Amino acid sequence: MERPSDHPQVSQGKLGVLLVNLGTPDAPTPSAVRRYLAEFLSDPRVVEIPRLVWWPILHGAILTTRPRKSAHAYAQVWTEEGSPLAVFTKAQATGLQARLGDGATVRWAMRYGSPAIAEELKQLMGAGCDRILFAPLYPQYSGATTASAMDALGEALKAMRWQPAVRALPSYYDDPQHIEALRVDLSRQIAALTFEPEVLVLSFHGMPERTLHLGDPYHCQCRKTARLLAEALARDFPYLRIETSFQSRFGRAKWLGPYTEAVLIEEARKGTRRLAVAAPGFAADCLETLEELAIRGREQFLGAGGGEFAALACLNAGEAGMAMLEALVRRELAGWLP
Repeated sequence: MERPSDHPQVSQGKLGVLLVNLGTPDAPTPSAVRRYLAEFLSDPRVVEIPRLVWWPILHGAILTTRPRKSAHAYAQVWTEEGSPLAVFTKAQATGLQARLGDGATVRWAMRYGSPAIAEELKQLMGAGCDRILFAPLYPQYSGATTASAMDALGEALKAMRWQPAVRALPSYYDDPQHIEALRVDLSRQIAALTFEPEVLVLSFHGMPERTLHLGDPYHCQCRKTARLLAEALARDFPYLRIETSFQSRFGRAKWLGPYTEAVLIEEARKGTRRLAVAAPGFAADCLETLEELAIRGREQFLGAGGGEFAALACLNAGEAGMAMLEALVRRELAGWLP
């Protein structure tokens, strides 16, 4: 039967890939940061405190004082192209598109802020992508990151009459492709330093300790990434001591430890003169790596008596990271991608 003349043209039968990262404010200003923090800290996956208790705290002390401080931090790392996390995530999407060619359409989104997951999903469907790989760029799974992204995907799908078929990229904390990409990239950066580090601190984003006891696998997955990466790096740097820590504490509750700030200070005080820090829990550089580690981490280590310090870059859109991302995506698209 021929299509009726008044039937709208519908594009379908294509593949889509949606890369997703955490999020960023639109500008390094208190007002933009306030909007971002309000969305981020309103997520019950992020702050697991009853709304009745949390809401007055959030809309009282936090959103009236923290945005100015955070805006100052963002301003120190902001680029001409915008937020580092957005710049690098966009570059990863562009690089992956080049590697996949016409096989799939690649877009990127943020869990909080823009571009929003729902809007990018709509754009992919509009381009004819009725089979989509949803790819949260979190190597280690956490309810506050991966699960929250999946929640946003579910909300977006709930609003769609015509839904695409969807697959999700699993966490890849111990994937050989991931460990090898980290080994190659970090080895290159360490070899290029003007000094030979005695210690390499692997710093992961922290989570409240209670999340571990509630069954979140994040802590265990971070520890396994660190162990596998330490074993891989030992082949090229047998005398490099590797320590694992957790950063970005917030509030008074006990968080996963040891804390990165405390580790940096302790290493300096006990005589470590040359130290490097890397963040294998982040797929792309962001405020937590470029300001918290590279700027404040340096101040903490040197201020406690350390000598030389280097904050190593994340995989970003470098060759090793992009080769890994392509391999993971192609594997998850198996049976869909010709």
